Amino acid sequence: MPGTHHFATEVTWTGNTGEGTATYRSYRRTCEVRAEGKPVLAGSSDPHFRGDADRWNAEELLVAALSQCHLLSFLHAAADSGVVVVDYSDAASGTLRTEGTGGRMTEVVLRPVVTVAEPDMAAACAGLHERAHEDCFIANSVSFPVTHEPTVRVADQTP
Repeated sequence: MPGTHHFATEVTWTGNTGEGTATYRSYRRTCEVRAEGKPVLAGSSDPHFRGDADRWNAEELLVAALSQCHLLSFLHAAADSGVVVVDYSDAASGTLRTEGTGGRMTEVVLRPVVTVAEPDMAAACAGLHERAHEDCFIANSVSFPVTHEPTVRVADQTP
């Protein structure tokens, strides 16, 4: 898999209410995010910035991308190491600091809860999270810290 890979999306603004951007309040922040062969994502800005709460905002998508990338990197590392993961969830969060008319993400915290098949597999998980972080394409692409607060569980062995 070495080499260069390309990804294409299309974002279309759908928030023209008839006046375009005549004033700051005259338009909606809604958009549609598309990629060939995939469902359309309904996007907007965060409600703090006049967006719609029922649509994905860019900051949520960034946090989700980091979480998903860590998940997939972790599963790969686990499979390579003989650690059988039977469940995984993550309650990730990100912090945005506004500065003037812009801002920046200052950190994302991943909180993966990993369930492994056998008790002796649990100890390996800390190292697997480190490897996953090192391997994650998205974490390697951002300029803010991405930290981890993992929890490891062992699957119930009761029949």
